[in-house]
Amino acid sequence: MKLSLRYVAETFGLPCDSGGIVTGWSVDSRTLRPGDLFFALQGPNHDGHAYIAEVFAKGAASVVAERDHAATGLVLRVRDSVCALQALAARARRDWAGKVVAVTGSAGKTTTKDVIAEMLAAEIKTSKTEGNLNNHVGLPLSLLRLDESARVAVIEIGMNHAGEIRNLAEIAKPDIGVVTNVGYAHLENFDSIEGVAAAKRELVEALPPTGTAVLNADDARVAAFARIHSGRTVLFGESPEAEIRAEDVEYGLDGVKFRVGAATFESALAGRHNVSNILAGIAVAGEFGIGTDRLRESVRKLLPGRMRGERFHHRGVLVYNDCYNSNPDAARAMLDVLRDTPARRRIAVLGEMLELGRCAEALHRDVGNYIAKCGIDVLVGIRGAACDMVDAARRAGLATDAAFFFEDPGEAGRLARSLAHGGDAILFKGSRGVHVERALEEFLARGQEGGS
Repeated sequence: MKLSLRYVAETFGLPCDSGGIVTGWSVDSRTLRPGDLFFALQGPNHDGHAYIAEVFAKGAASVVAERDHAATGLVLRVRDSVCALQALAARARRDWAGKVVAVTGSAGKTTTKDVIAEMLAAEIKTSKTEGNLNNHVGLPLSLLRLDESARVAVIEIGMNHAGEIRNLAEIAKPDIGVVTNVGYAHLENFDSIEGVAAAKRELVEALPPTGTAVLNADDARVAAFARIHSGRTVLFGESPEAEIRAEDVEYGLDGVKFRVGAATFESALAGRHNVSNILAGIAVAGEFGIGTDRLRESVRKLLPGRMRGERFHHRGVLVYNDCYNSNPDAARAMLDVLRDTPARRRIAVLGEMLELGRCAEALHRDVGNYIAKCGIDVLVGIRGAACDMVDAARRAGLATDAAFFFEDPGEAGRLARSLAHGGDAILFKGSRGVHVERALEEFLARGQEGGS
């Protein structure tokens, strides 16, 4: 969005004589472009106030700061820069005439957001959150960066604690709320998975009576949210209760194929979890009057995001790069993809799953048991509680010489490189903080073939 400096200052209750226009929004001096407004935020490692002179030298239109600064440009002083960012985004959202689709869930948020945006963009001018800017800073930035001429914005809402989704929804004012699932992600901040469910429910609670809740019928906790929404609800999934229902589902090396009503869909996105993500997109598109027969080409063009189930070949080995993040449900989903892949051997390189709190050991052991029983031939665990996963897999029957553990991702990658041979399939997955991509980099150290 482009906003006048007067509009910005007025939002903060400040005077402004400038007739300037803000053409972009930044919290990072390294990526700031001329015409951007810079919010000087204070974080645990950096203080944006230290970069005020630098951003003005780069052509910043103005700076929002909490302290006075001897700068050559316009500094708008506020009590709290984060609150100012949120207040401006909230006002801009209310003044924008488009519809907002908000997506939350324990897994699949970013992929589902991208799928929805891709489907809508084929027929409606659509903006979306870039990447996964979904927190108290990223979401308001995403709103301010919307194309004001778009009719629809598709955004992602994340959370670590109870109340976060409610607060972010108050800023975004969604017209449609999509909940993908409730799982064990971020469990360390909750007493139980029911607490996680209550936090996800906040998105549905925030919808107006005229809003639509789009809910996963295959997740009982999510489907139950329909009872608390007085407006329209659309269920998607493979369950008989789903209005948008996948039937005749086929999983193959090249992705998935399924039917919704009379329309058959094919996608390069692999696994049952991606069928669910696509169904969510079909459900949302239907709310904008786009029928299933007009969505087949959009679904066919869908591709995995970076480090989100990317698939390619390396020296005759099929590689799944799902390094971006992990939790128990997401890990099982990709293990199912690996299990269903025709291969000589199936190798899983799995990093520790973070933010599981006191349940970390038990949940890692659950995944280890699952690995031993679902047909995975080799397990390489990386860091921390992944040792519990490896131990559980051994105790559940995986051969001792097929289960390994390393604290260092690089060592794990070198072992994987020595183990994998032509005809094998290998999965790399772990929580963001474990950096499983470093294991993948070591694995790829010698030559790479074309991807798919």
